[in-house]
Amino acid sequence: MLKVAIIGAGGMATAHVKAYQEIKDVKVVAVCDILPKSAKDFAQSFAIENYFCDVDEMLSTVEIDAVSVVTPDALHKSITLKVLAASKHVLCEKPLATNYADAKQMCDAATNAGVINMVNLSYRNAPSIHKAKALVESGEIGLVKHVNASYLQSWLSSNAWGDWKSESKWLWRLSTKHGSKGVLGDVGVHILDLASFPVGDFAAISCQLKTFAKAPNDQIGEYPLDANDSAIISAQFGNGALAAIQATRWATGNLNTLNLSIFGDKGAIEICLKPGEEWNELKVCSGENVNPGLWESIICEPTPTIYQRFVESIRSGVNDEADFARGAALQKALDQCEASSRSQTLLSI
Repeated sequence: MLKVAIIGAGGMATAHVKAYQEIKDVKVVAVCDILPKSAKDFAQSFAIENYFCDVDEMLSTVEIDAVSVVTPDALHKSITLKVLAASKHVLCEKPLATNYADAKQMCDAATNAGVINMVNLSYRNAPSIHKAKALVESGEIGLVKHVNASYLQSWLSSNAWGDWKSESKWLWRLSTKHGSKGVLGDVGVHILDLASFPVGDFAAISCQLKTFAKAPNDQIGEYPLDANDSAIISAQFGNGALAAIQATRWATGNLNTLNLSIFGDKGAIEICLKPGEEWNELKVCSGENVNPGLWESIICEPTPTIYQRFVESIRSGVNDEADFARGAALQKALDQCEASSRSQTLLSI
């Protein structure tokens, strides 16, 4: 029996515990949250035997093999380093850290600890993205020349997910004071990973970030609303291909939509991921379909979830993707996006 603990009892913690409970011979034995009521309520909701408000106490009290770190971004480093110091395998929520230096430190610590380390890049669960990578690597679409990618959310312009103006689970994501890196760190990390996973590493990147006025004095209660809402990114891959990437919370009509188009000199691939769908369909234009511009739909084989791959990595001793090294590489790209946005000069027309 693999014994797992959850640190952080917020919204994403529910996804973690439900996923673990579906895997054979895995048991969630403890939950830890800085808020006692949150820890207790979460434990009771999922029949978890132990709950704590202190990470050190949990690690020293309960027999644990692995930990999911599901806290706000700013706490990932300090908590994960404690988990690694206790020689526990760790699955950390994205982004891995709030800057590359911290992410690199976490990566090095995981390597030194000799434990399995993974980042919860949840869209790696999509069978279509793995098929896209295989098609690119096989040469099916030739040399990649251009990539379009977008992550579109509408929770700032829609109440479909609740009223963000009155709920802390949304407000903290708009506040750098509360550890948020804005839409860039929250979902930009996903679309950067989605765009580069099939194609290869980024060689250069530039970005424009925008924070829109959302409340009087840009403040609601204890939350200053200063984190970025929209990101427009231009990038170049190692092979010279260009990418146009965007992420926003103002995409009215799109609850949670990811789009990816990969264009090569012999073909192209399209993916669209939406809530409630199986994420197993991919469209390809290649071969004899290139000249008439026809697209063929492919239904992709199922892919193990990140949680299943994390557990299998622990059991096999072979670290699967996406590991902390990948998380650190993405963090370097996120840092460059922020630096680029700070220094960018927009020329008036």
